[in-house]
Amino acid sequence: MTVRRFTRRIVGAVDLHQESRVRSTTGSLPRVTERLSLLTVHAHPDDEASKGAPTVARYHDQGVHTVLVCCTGGEEGDLQNPSLREAGQPFHGLTPDEEKARVASMRAPELAASAEIIGFDVVEMLGYRDSGMADTEPNEHPECFHQADIDEASGRLVAIIRRERPQVIITYGDDQRGYPHPDHLRVHDISVLAFERAGDPDWYPDLGEPFAPSKLYYSVWSKARALAIHELMLRVKGESPFTQEWLDRPTQDERITTRIDITGYGHVRRGALQAHATQVDPSSAWWGFGFDDDEFTAAYPWEDWILARTLVGSIPADDGERDLFAGASDRVSR
Repeated sequence: MTVRRFTRRIVGAVDLHQESRVRSTTGSLPRVTERLSLLTVHAHPDDEASKGAPTVARYHDQGVHTVLVCCTGGEEGDLQNPSLREAGQPFHGLTPDEEKARVASMRAPELAASAEIIGFDVVEMLGYRDSGMADTEPNEHPECFHQADIDEASGRLVAIIRRERPQVIITYGDDQRGYPHPDHLRVHDISVLAFERAGDPDWYPDLGEPFAPSKLYYSVWSKARALAIHELMLRVKGESPFTQEWLDRPTQDERITTRIDITGYGHVRRGALQAHATQVDPSSAWWGFGFDDDEFTAAYPWEDWILARTLVGSIPADDGERDLFAGASDRVSR
């Protein structure tokens, strides 16, 4: 697995500096590439584990080149696993400030472990600082993602897209009322712009040969999935962490265009989540720990997606699509 990081932030998108050099623009937009490639954009370490890990693992096993872009380092994450404060554990006896610093220091190795379990071939750190929750002091930090210039941030993502040449990009949706984290909102914003600009030679001419991705998907948690997991928990354990209020939240089920069968890949989500030891309590019922992976997946054997943009046909009117690369694989020369 290759890990690349932006080494510094410079105002002015065309002057972005990377540890790995990008190619100069030469010629017109290519119509084919040599491989199938999937790129996912996430806000913080651990988001890649909770959103689409089985889908990525399935495509990686099929030979698809898989790329993770993580926009921040997760510096504002708190310790979510109380067992790590017990005697003999790494957070025992630390002051709150010491604990915060140690959590921040562990986010990168946890991300690397999770990415290895999922099967990412490349991990790219976009180089911004975690903005923290909405309306908190970290939102004002000059290096946080929330404060980043939108064109510069989009340019950083464009440079990665032009190098990795993904036909399919997965990101966060335009409706984030359920969890309006500043970094998640910004992930959506730059992903849409980068999708549109990566193939345009007039944008960021010094950031590599233009390449237009074929499809842009939004991740979504369907009401059907939530109910299926809720009912499984009630049947097996007699209780569920999902309250009726949570289950009654507005959904986007009517927007779902695509369902990917993740049968046989339930263990990937569990393993990736547990790799983030500071962020995930292994005793938490919320994540479904304690259930057999096959049983958990059988309750709802799909991951749901919204096809938001496509250059290879029309957007399906229902959830009939079963392959993220449908129509896009025609761009690959074999």
